[in-house]
Amino acid sequence: MAADEHAFPDIADHGLIGDLQSVALVSTEGSIDWFCSPRFDSPAVFSSLLDREKGGFFRIRAEDDGMRIKQMYFPQTAVLITRFMSPSGVGEVIDFMPVADEPTIPSDNRVVLRGIRVVRGELDFHIECRPRFDFGRRHHTASAADGGVVFEGDAVRASLTGLTADELAALDLSGGDVDATVTVAAGELRLLVFQTAPESGAEPLTADAGQAAFRETVAFWRDWLQRSTYSGRWRESVERSAMVLKLLQYAPSGGLVAAPTAALPEQLGGVRNWDYRYTWIRDGSFSVFSLLALGYTEEAISFALWVSDRVAEQAGESSGPLKIMYRIDGSSDLEERELEDFEGYAGSRPVNIGNGAADQLQLDIYGEAMDALYATEGYRPIGHPGWSKLCRILDWLVANWDQPDEGVWETRGGRKDFTYGRIMCWVAFDRAIAIARDRGLPAPLESWIEARDAVYEQVFTRCWNPDRQAFVQYPGTDVVDAITLLMPLVGMISPQDPMWLSTLDAITEELVTDSLVYRYNPAASPDGLPGAEGTFSLCSFFYVNALADAGRIEEAQYAFEKMLTYGNHLGLFAEEIDPAGLQLGNFPQAFTHLALIRAAITLNAALDRQQKREAAPPGAPRTTSGRPRR
Repeated sequence: MAADEHAFPDIADHGLIGDLQSVALVSTEGSIDWFCSPRFDSPAVFSSLLDREKGGFFRIRAEDDGMRIKQMYFPQTAVLITRFMSPSGVGEVIDFMPVADEPTIPSDNRVVLRGIRVVRGELDFHIECRPRFDFGRRHHTASAADGGVVFEGDAVRASLTGLTADELAALDLSGGDVDATVTVAAGELRLLVFQTAPESGAEPLTADAGQAAFRETVAFWRDWLQRSTYSGRWRESVERSAMVLKLLQYAPSGGLVAAPTAALPEQLGGVRNWDYRYTWIRDGSFSVFSLLALGYTEEAISFALWVSDRVAEQAGESSGPLKIMYRIDGSSDLEERELEDFEGYAGSRPVNIGNGAADQLQLDIYGEAMDALYATEGYRPIGHPGWSKLCRILDWLVANWDQPDEGVWETRGGRKDFTYGRIMCWVAFDRAIAIARDRGLPAPLESWIEARDAVYEQVFTRCWNPDRQAFVQYPGTDVVDAITLLMPLVGMISPQDPMWLSTLDAITEELVTDSLVYRYNPAASPDGLPGAEGTFSLCSFFYVNALADAGRIEEAQYAFEKMLTYGNHLGLFAEEIDPAGLQLGNFPQAFTHLALIRAAITLNAALDRQQKREAAPPGAPRTTSGRPRR
């Protein structure tokens, strides 16, 4: 039975492949529904996730009655296998993007290899390749050439190779698309190669060369995984999350995108549809700790260098010396525009590309950036020019920390004195002071210490609501915010401090449902946007951290195990989860996966300590369930 091309697949019904400069999302129907080239933040070539007609796709699907489809990764790799099973036969579509020998060198040539293999019987595979360059805004033609089909338009060029001469001759290319059916018997292997910016006159890739590329890609990912130092529980989930972070890091610059997609909704039919194909100071900085905890120092340092470059530039805008997000190369042209002709995922409009929040004032980013630089100091110390720039940024923060901002959630309802912004300003001063003292670097320590202590006092007085017995979202409200779950994680409060434990209880009461955590309550704290949203998976995993550190280990493990059930069939997570368990928002989300890693590490350590206590003889000294800040 043919797939209904007019129906949107679930966001989570996709796997991720990539080559460290861009990625593609492949559905369980064998369809590439999202692919930007040559970079994560480039215009899309396939974007049927946002419009089934105008967006374009590249589908390879076995056609037979009674077809069952399963999807898996080739073990310990980012090679995706979609399996088609029917009474007539069993076939596979094997998808991957080869990693270049020098992935740090930018290239316009993106290559997607799609192998078709039948392991039993005989199957017909329907092949539809419908590129729509620049989100369908650039017209193109298709012609048979160079042993395949060449798609050409205004400043765009791509090719599809792997069809036989007879199959090419039978194509009707007048509409600019490829539509073909091939029959594959047991033991046969067909290789289709889609390339952007292909070299003119290059020989099509042979099946033997494709198999060699497969072996090299498998070896790359397995060698990379072997560098991991993680040996705890939930290893498979942790390794998959680590690969997601690796796939979302742009190798030429070290910038890590928040997610590879744009405009996937936080509420079906709603307006919260943002472009996440950029590098947030916050998201990338959080990833540093997850990467370092797994032993991936090269990736962590690469992002720290990217942050250092942004510090060196010092934008000097009204929003502060740092922007909250940038393009992956560090440029800052993120003008928000609407694709007015696109229907939007499941009718969710507007369909936004670019991101208008880039110029918001979000004071927390200074703490996250300093925390990341502090964490990588032992691997790559900050040089004198970088330290001089950092000092100027910290001096700016001394003069500006005590002002309202838009907050971590990029609300569009006006600035407030958000508690989390204050917490992370404290982190910025605390880490800068520590670096200066540890290395004997010149710094206005008296000024920084005074600012740090003033922030601390404000958080523990104005941001504490004695009636609510909790640190609240901002002074004067009784609304709590799940992002304060990070407060003990960054070391501002002990995870077993009574003030924190009562805050944790308030978050549990107000924002937690079946272990899933909402960011905040928009009804009680309007954010300037209509509609609602799902629970936020980053916060759900940080909730696990908080429970484990508070000694509520059984609750933490139960919450963590339940969270894992919300991942898709491949262990991938979007940004949010709705009350029915549907994944929502851009996919897959770096935020979610880095938080999964941190939760797994924290919970694993807590369980190990618990086992040691239980195995200790009577009267033996007991260790606490807390852990050091670093």
